[in-house]
Amino acid sequence: MRQTQFDTIYKENYPKVIRLCMGYTNGNESQAQDLTQDVFIKVWENLGDFKNHSALSTWIYRITVNTCLMSLRKKKKLRLSNNLPMHVESNNDSHSESREQQFIQLYGCIDKLSENSKTIILLALEGLPQKEIAEIVGVKHEAIRVRLHRIKNELTKCVKK
Repeated sequence: MRQTQFDTIYKENYPKVIRLCMGYTNGNESQAQDLTQDVFIKVWENLGDFKNHSALSTWIYRITVNTCLMSLRKKKKLRLSNNLPMHVESNNDSHSESREQQFIQLYGCIDKLSENSKTIILLALEGLPQKEIAEIVGVKHEAIRVRLHRIKNELTKCVKK
């Protein structure tokens, strides 16, 4: 039963976890895969302790954020990788290169954010509702709205430099 339950959890959450890890590693796929593996090991080990106080996906996101932050603290600063998680499809190669440069610049700006701001913006980019982000980060919903606005302004200024 536990293995079947875990398999379902893994299949449903792997894409979300790997994308979030890719954001923390600036698109470094091998580091993101290592972090994703660590996340699911922790999910497996602690699945019996899950209390249903929040959605399972929220609990997994919290594990992912904590795992990624611990890794960042250990490695201090990760270098920007050329392997971006998003590949822009275009018939025009110069347009594609331009878009890719924009993604590189955006990830560079995200990397300069504080850990808390990086967590908030990466979860927002992942499409999580602000209430769920607030629960994961441990602050009120209203605070997330304000912080997201400030983070977006900060990123806009950084990208325009």
